[in-house]
Amino acid sequence: MTTVLPGSDRPLRRTLGERRIALVAWRLLVLQNADPTVAAGLAEFSTYRAHPWRRVEHTMDSGKRLFFADREGLHREIGRLERTHRRIQGTDADGRSFTALEPAVRVWVLVTLYESMTAMGELSGAPLGPAQREELYADFRSVCDAFALPAELFPATAADVPAYVERTIRERLEYTGAAHDLLFDMLRQAPAPRRLGRLRPAWPLLRPVIARLLTALTLADLPPAFRERFGLHRSRSAAALSWTLHHGARHVVTRLPDRLRYRSGTAGGGAAGRATAEEPGAGGAAPAGRPPRPRRSGRGTTRRARVETFFRQVLDQTGDGYLTAADLQAMAHNVCWQLEPSEDREAEVYAGFDAWWQQIRTSMDTDGDDRVSLAEFTMAVLAGVDQDPAYLDKGLHPALRALFRAADTDGSGRLGADEYRVLFGSSRIHPAELNHGFRQLDADGDGEITEEEFLAAFTAYFTARGDSAAGAQLLGRP
Repeated sequence: MTTVLPGSDRPLRRTLGERRIALVAWRLLVLQNADPTVAAGLAEFSTYRAHPWRRVEHTMDSGKRLFFADREGLHREIGRLERTHRRIQGTDADGRSFTALEPAVRVWVLVTLYESMTAMGELSGAPLGPAQREELYADFRSVCDAFALPAELFPATAADVPAYVERTIRERLEYTGAAHDLLFDMLRQAPAPRRLGRLRPAWPLLRPVIARLLTALTLADLPPAFRERFGLHRSRSAAALSWTLHHGARHVVTRLPDRLRYRSGTAGGGAAGRATAEEPGAGGAAPAGRPPRPRRSGRGTTRRARVETFFRQVLDQTGDGYLTAADLQAMAHNVCWQLEPSEDREAEVYAGFDAWWQQIRTSMDTDGDDRVSLAEFTMAVLAGVDQDPAYLDKGLHPALRALFRAADTDGSGRLGADEYRVLFGSSRIHPAELNHGFRQLDADGDGEITEEEFLAAFTAYFTARGDSAAGAQLLGRP
């Protein structure tokens, strides 16, 4: 096969771009994460438990880049995925070695996407006919061929996909911790989605209801072979919920005009941009809104409060109260995901963060458990900057220089506000606070900061004893 990307009128883009594909998204993640290699990679390298919505965003973002971009964009995304997955290898909890570049695993992850598209039709009462499936599968394979994976690992035709899926379920998949988390635990602990807007305060009340509904829907929608093998029960109420949602969505969504039926930038548009470009912390304009009230600190405690804030809001990517190698790698991964730097710049970011972690571990891990607590981090940083003028040069500054250069996408030696928000934005930092922090650093008001200003700001953030220094307000008002 040759790689010929289908146009927006082709079934692949129309099916994958339709909004009701979201109904099978969680089901897709469960099937993918039941593969032991995928689960091991998540357990070792991912922050999906603390940031489930970011994990979903990244999956959707990558799908858009693969299936809705032009040929150049497709190959660029494949290259980015391969660089990322090259770092995901190790030994799982059962002593089995794993690598995310294993061809059979990559084929499974890809085929589950096609299988989910066909499942959407079946679950909605409008299954694709044999000819439609073959046309959809041919479009799908035209993209997959660009991965240069062994053709014999893929089902030869659309008609062979069901047997391949059932065989993989019975012979390879396991009821992994990641699959269990997705089904039963993750949403019950998940933070509020960034797009919830004014409903965010109601999230603690909405969360258990949404979790129960999504668990029931996913259990009802999983392939029978999966439920049978792992003893998962589909109740009558879950089956009724599935029927209602899928049939209802088909009757409603398919009658909408294309601008409402399809996600922006997919079936009806051109090459896809970043999935999170309009969200806070992803480089887009920050939404209007009042910033949170400034935190009050007792006299003489502002520097300690800043260090603790940096730990919680920036470093602790897993949200478990500790720093590990996974937290620093997650920071590097998320920055590179958004910025799409060159291969050299990406390698520089990962190397910088790895070196920073080694400095953190050797100087702060007082009990030798390969993780650093908030107390260990705060005590070490405060003592370090007080006793050694070059303390920040030994770990933080090299990582920051790599970050700055990766974010400086045009090579101008200056960083704009959008690039700044990509680096530091998250659901835990109000965008208005980020804007305020950037303005404090932009002393001449030209809308840009230099690399040296960037480093000076971080130095002030960790060393200034009061809050008047510009760098002390790097993440907003203290």
